[in-house]
Amino acid sequence: MRSIVLKFNFFILFYVLCVNGIYFIQLILSSFSLYDYVKKMSYSGYKKYIDSENMIPISVLVPAYNEEATIIDNTTSLLSLNYPAFEVVVVNDGSSDDTLNRMINAFNLKKAYQPIRPLIDTKQIRTIYKSIDFPNLILIDKENGGKADALNAGINVSSFSIFTSIDADSILETDSLVRVIMPFIEDKLTVAVGGMVRIVNGSKIKNGKIESVSLPDNPLAVFQVVEYLRAFLCGRMGWGAMNALLMISGAFGAFKKDIIVELGGYASDTIGEDMELVVRLHHVLKAKKQKFRIKFIPDPGGWTQAPEKLKDLRSQRSRWQIGLMDSLFRHKSLLFNPKYGVIGLFATPYFWIVEMLGPVIEILGYIFIPLSFFLGLLELKYFLLFLSSSILYGILLSIGAILLEEYSFNKYPSIKQLAKLSFYGIIENFGYRQLTMLFRIEGMLHYSKSKHTWGEMKRQDFDSSDDSTSA
Repeated sequence: MRSIVLKFNFFILFYVLCVNGIYFIQLILSSFSLYDYVKKMSYSGYKKYIDSENMIPISVLVPAYNEEATIIDNTTSLLSLNYPAFEVVVVNDGSSDDTLNRMINAFNLKKAYQPIRPLIDTKQIRTIYKSIDFPNLILIDKENGGKADALNAGINVSSFSIFTSIDADSILETDSLVRVIMPFIEDKLTVAVGGMVRIVNGSKIKNGKIESVSLPDNPLAVFQVVEYLRAFLCGRMGWGAMNALLMISGAFGAFKKDIIVELGGYASDTIGEDMELVVRLHHVLKAKKQKFRIKFIPDPGGWTQAPEKLKDLRSQRSRWQIGLMDSLFRHKSLLFNPKYGVIGLFATPYFWIVEMLGPVIEILGYIFIPLSFFLGLLELKYFLLFLSSSILYGILLSIGAILLEEYSFNKYPSIKQLAKLSFYGIIENFGYRQLTMLFRIEGMLHYSKSKHTWGEMKRQDFDSSDDSTSA
């Protein structure tokens, strides 16, 4: 029995060391990639393209279900974007609240006849609305079918060859579209681009625009600010550098429409439609031996509301884990398959072993390694090795992500803000991190019972986010 316990403990130690080694490599890759990106953007003069008539037109798709609290600010923000040719397509997915009427009244929308190309099968579209005041705004009212179905309906109605999707509880910075379109212009092989998403809680929002960026007062939201910086600037930046990005956030991402239509659009029978689409892109295009690139840009792009209540965070992380599992199981033939290159040999195994199974292994480590030490089954040096590798590495990655943020975009410039972020980057390893792992494990346990419906959280008007935004 002692031998079994020791072997299990050494397995966990080996696992934690390997995972943190991967994280450290990602941090290094991200640092170099971010340095190159910032240097390139400083000389590119991208702003000259904002008023250029030669820019590629973009359709901005906004799926909305019971978003009456944020949909007006969201739409107002999108209509004020600095870009020469774009349309905003809001899709009301059978909301039971006042989302539809608020949109109609706020933007003076009227019923319009518009032929719809059935590129992708969706639930029935009831009515299309347009406005004389805002000619680039379209509102689709349709039967409830879920977020993926709403996005597919938006694709059918949209006019342009590139579309970007944004959640209704998010807003974009004014130059976001010109930044996200640049990879498509620079490299014709680009089929999708993921954008940086930050937490809007605590910032001051007026008329759909960010007037000032600040950190939230709510501790749970501050933890998520650090978490998002680490996930995007270390994780996705690193995978993007390897052309192995498997996830583009639904809060801000852009795609070539013809490729997505060819793939059949978003999968409507999963709650992880954003990740599943990107994994399917890799799977199908690699199998066809088609050259392509899926890129990540770290520019300030989307800002989204974060949960400020434990029950909402629990629901969100549980759903994220279910969506992750569903995407991986659907495309399990990628796992360790050399036919798919870095995706099959590195990216997919990472998501299986680290992102999906990691919470279980790490929680078991927090239980059994200290217990083994106190029972005299494990030497002090191995116990300290586990603590240092699981906690100090976590702190290093969080502080590293904060430093990358300040070096590149400096959104939190004051010493007080940096100190607060750094403090939360340290203490998140003593409770918050373990709590989110438990929420993810709960998602794993509920995977077979999951229903592919919209995830609902309490929203708050953006204009009150300078006080303490609740999501």
